[in-house]
Amino acid sequence: MSGLAALWLAILAGLSLAMIALWLVQRRTGNAAIVDSGWAGGLGLAAIAAGLFGDGDPWRRVAVAVIGGGWGLRLALHLYSDRIGGKPEEGRYVALRAGWGNRAQFGFFLFYQAQALLAALLAAPFLLAAFDAGRAPRSTDLAAVILWALALGGESLADRQLAAFKADPANHGQVCRTGLWAWSRHPNYFFEWLLWCAFALLATGGAAGLLAWAAPAVILFFILRVTGIPPTEAQALKSRGDAYRRYQREVSPFVPLPPRRRAGA
Repeated sequence: MSGLAALWLAILAGLSLAMIALWLVQRRTGNAAIVDSGWAGGLGLAAIAAGLFGDGDPWRRVAVAVIGGGWGLRLALHLYSDRIGGKPEEGRYVALRAGWGNRAQFGFFLFYQAQALLAALLAAPFLLAAFDAGRAPRSTDLAAVILWALALGGESLADRQLAAFKADPANHGQVCRTGLWAWSRHPNYFFEWLLWCAFALLATGGAAGLLAWAAPAVILFFILRVTGIPPTEAQALKSRGDAYRRYQREVSPFVPLPPRRRAGA
């Protein structure tokens, strides 16, 4: 068995055990959203493990550990403070719990394990880059680090702008149209996807580097079609009604673009 395959299996096993622990936590707390924070943190730790135990160029291994680990741990902390610590369970998990009924805990156990497998598969860019022995830094390596810095800055800014908006009681029940949120309805998702493009770019120069681009493709599919924009907008329409419908008409759903002129403006 190759070193890359052995490390991938170790990462998968570690993620599976971590998700079992988090499943036990949600049984006690009744908040299944802990899986989101655990998923991000697990991927961050997978990147650090790849950087530590890969046998590729040392510069690239450090880059993998820093950009992958830094991204994952920051996101895990943000998700925990924003959605989990002292917060009620998110609507999508409430709906799953209600839909599964008496089999909810079994359903969540399988769901958490599926998240562990998905995280292990998405760790491919980190592993491919960490086992790339080609001399670094290449131009693609430098471009990846620059893109990562820009995307992380954009995502952090979007998160801060939304948090500041929510913290003002006068904005309760309103639609955030501050800063980046005036140009994209989901700037956090857009910059998150760019981060995954940076991870793939870091692995691109290796022998199997093009496989790394499957990760941002999968992330984009989930954002646009599954767990990202669709449930988020469904909940926003339910809670904000016509104000959010107007926001949908006037602001780009994903890529930041100049907003359309408001009717009557």
